[in-house]
Amino acid sequence: MSRVLGMVWLTFREVWAKKITLGLFVVCTILWMLMAFALNLDIVEGSLTGVRLFGQDTGAPTETRQDEAGNSVTEALSLETFVVTIQAAVAGVGYWVATLLGLFAVAALLPSVLDRGHADVLFSKPMTRLSILSGHVLGVAAVGLLLASYLFGLIFLVMSLKTGYWNFRFLLSIPIVVSMLLVMYGVMVLLAVRTGSSALCLIVTYGLIVASLVFLGHEQLRAQINPPWRSVFVGLYHILPNFAEVTEPVAKLAGIDAVTRWYPYISSLIFGACMYVLAAISLVRRDF
Repeated sequence: MSRVLGMVWLTFREVWAKKITLGLFVVCTILWMLMAFALNLDIVEGSLTGVRLFGQDTGAPTETRQDEAGNSVTEALSLETFVVTIQAAVAGVGYWVATLLGLFAVAALLPSVLDRGHADVLFSKPMTRLSILSGHVLGVAAVGLLLASYLFGLIFLVMSLKTGYWNFRFLLSIPIVVSMLLVMYGVMVLLAVRTGSSALCLIVTYGLIVASLVFLGHEQLRAQINPPWRSVFVGLYHILPNFAEVTEPVAKLAGIDAVTRWYPYISSLIFGACMYVLAAISLVRRDF
């Protein structure tokens, strides 16, 4: 276990040495400062009476509902509903920002570890290749957790301190973000073991993320595709990671709506597990 933890620490050092992590924290801090200074709320006796965004008064937000007689009634949006709605939207955006930035930060780590000169020294240590790979992945998970916690935690503090309403459900998005980061990193791990190209790792992984946008409308598209290719499309939907679709449960976890569909997230976790199994088999069999 101590050797695996040493590999985790080594991964931390390599990420920090590349100065990429510092840049990511700067970006997250800028996003936090923009939210802190751009959003100003007028709250009177616990009720939201006005919203100013970048100095522009947008007025008090309203919502329309049906009364008992079936008539449409427009009333001021409650403070809790406003905060939760904003945080749900921010969680969805933060999911993409944290994952894309995190993948960019760690894309070159494993290819550099498996570089011929570096690998010869590392594999000469009294550690199995699976221990090395496990420690590396745990290190990436720790980096992702730190990045997501910093980004989501600061936004949570800003919104809570400004409004006085503490929606702790917002923080439930963090483990989903970190786990999906690891799912997509599984693709990078497999490609790094097989090819050693950090550029290819990043291109293919980002390509799968972009492709997942197509699956957002899979129910409508399935009906429009001819039968010979329909099975291929449906098969790809169930096999490939549904990164874009996971945005919905992330946002709902942060909001007030219950998550009714976990399949995209669960199928993505299965995909990621398969990537790591294949990567482990390839690493054990590879001749360095």
